[in-house]
Amino acid sequence: MYNIERPEDEIARKIETPLIFDLQRISLKDDPSKFCVMPKTFIDKGFERIKNMKVFEDDIWIVTFPKCGTTWAQEMIWMIGNDLDYETSAKTSLDERFPFLEMSWLGPGIPFDIFEMCQEMPRPRYIKSHLPYFLLPDQLWTVKPKIVYVVRNAKDAAVSWYHHHVNLHGYQGRMEDFIEAFSKDLVPYSPINEHIIDFWSIKDEPNILFLFFEDMKKNLDQEVKRAMQFFGKDFSQEQIDKLCQHLSFESVRNSKTVNKDEQIKLLMELGGKKYQPKDGFSFIRKGKVGGYKDELSDEQIKLLDNYVNHPGLEKIGFEYKF
Repeated sequence: MYNIERPEDEIARKIETPLIFDLQRISLKDDPSKFCVMPKTFIDKGFERIKNMKVFEDDIWIVTFPKCGTTWAQEMIWMIGNDLDYETSAKTSLDERFPFLEMSWLGPGIPFDIFEMCQEMPRPRYIKSHLPYFLLPDQLWTVKPKIVYVVRNAKDAAVSWYHHHVNLHGYQGRMEDFIEAFSKDLVPYSPINEHIIDFWSIKDEPNILFLFFEDMKKNLDQEVKRAMQFFGKDFSQEQIDKLCQHLSFESVRNSKTVNKDEQIKLLMELGGKKYQPKDGFSFIRKGKVGGYKDELSDEQIKLLDNYVNHPGLEKIGFEYKF
């Protein structure tokens, strides 16, 4: 049913790190266009467990390609679903409230089984994943719990993924190599275009809420109201204003429970002194629309321009927001 192979392009080796390595390309045998690049640890230890995972109708999932506003949207979804429980948000990390399904298998040494944690959570469960459609649990498409999908323009996502790879995975190579690998669908979780295509095709299903990072930045009040409607919640404008303040960039960046302080500490311990984040690094970094223009060369921007000019996106009428 699946093909698993090591990418031949040497650029895939250049972006591997001491924490994220031995990248493999897993694809459907009957449709090789459906593929994803993942560490071998995930394929060996987690892949089948996730595919066979039991799903409940009252589950709440968030699925995104990495660095597309996932953490921000997680906090918004959890707060709305839990009737604006600021007290629990302030004292319990987002990773505990809304765990990252496949994290334990992205690299060696993760000292706990997050998959098992997801399975044993009290319902309704809040679960996050970056996996593409075809690697998610089979029951997700038959049980049909609520799924929130968040997309961000690929050029900003590429730059943010690079900084994450440097500061949390120990990447010490060139940005040019990472951007080239991104454009060749050779970074972890690639390809972003096909990731989006599959979810855009089901965006009108009643259990799917499709959000754009750029819309959240432009009019958070409006996107909060869309999410409220999706979850059947009815808050006053005063409550919505307070929630939007709680979700402001400054607020979430300064929140110890939302801004992944514990995850950063764990990865620092796994990486050792050689792989520490750069001074001032924050999991929630800049959150800027169009920030890629400040960091990429004209050549790199052109490379990504060609990459996002994808016939599959055009065919389904999807356009990135820049």
